[in-house]
Amino acid sequence: MRTLDSHLHLWDPDALTYAWLDGPLAGRFADPELDAVRVDSATEERAVFVQAETTEDDFLAEVQWVAARASHLGVVGIVAGARLDRGTDTTVHLESLSAEPLVVGVRHLLQDEADAVALSSAFITGAREVAARGWSFDACVRAEQLPDVARLSGAIPELRIVLDHLGKPAVGTAGSPLAPTVEWERDLAELARHPQVHCKVSGLPAEAGGDWSLAQLEPFLDVAADLFGPERLMWGTDWPVSAVGPAASGAATYQPDARRRWAEAVAEWAQSRGIDQQALFHDTAAVFYRL
Repeated sequence: MRTLDSHLHLWDPDALTYAWLDGPLAGRFADPELDAVRVDSATEERAVFVQAETTEDDFLAEVQWVAARASHLGVVGIVAGARLDRGTDTTVHLESLSAEPLVVGVRHLLQDEADAVALSSAFITGAREVAARGWSFDACVRAEQLPDVARLSGAIPELRIVLDHLGKPAVGTAGSPLAPTVEWERDLAELARHPQVHCKVSGLPAEAGGDWSLAQLEPFLDVAADLFGPERLMWGTDWPVSAVGPAASGAATYQPDARRRWAEAVAEWAQSRGIDQQALFHDTAAVFYRL
């Protein structure tokens, strides 16, 4: 089966500046590290790189760093870092990004922003510029911010939006699972009513702190499939963020088998639900990102 990982991160703290890296993620995750965790069942692996939240000054340098390695890595599209609420500076930055043909979208990381930032006039102006360039927007938000994404889509219906990580619902752990909340289902349903919005089947292992089981996460995947329909779902690994979990000692550690394990779990779930795996693992992301 051909795979297109719709949500791959890469970074190198020696080349670029990141304020958030710590613990098991503080090292380099690039060419050799990715080669060591390829999906065994894939006949071909391609990926969309999603910005790894360098400092704002390094947004363009990050794109250039990834583009220089893209051929070897199998990266066929780049979702670049951008601040969409900077007015003229946003316009200048988007123009700089347009010089790199691998750029297919942008992400202004919203998960740690104050509520309603995505609804500000400055942000909406910047997002309209993204749509005008034919690019998409990756919405990485926490569950309580889902209504903002729905309103953003309503304000700019021509903007293609993909929701990262199902909106980061609280999932618990394998030993103490949580059921989908009424609020998350309600807000996800409202977002799914916007036909241009897609959803990434990604990131839930990180929300479980790396301690997860398929049985624990299936209810969340089922809700997403029911609301968006299989035709608006795309698989992503969120590697290496979703490859950190507890060790026997209790300390967090990098889990080299996590990327393959997530691929196998999602494939098992999709098969049990009669979902077209080729679409989920490749075709939908390829069409959405116009690859």
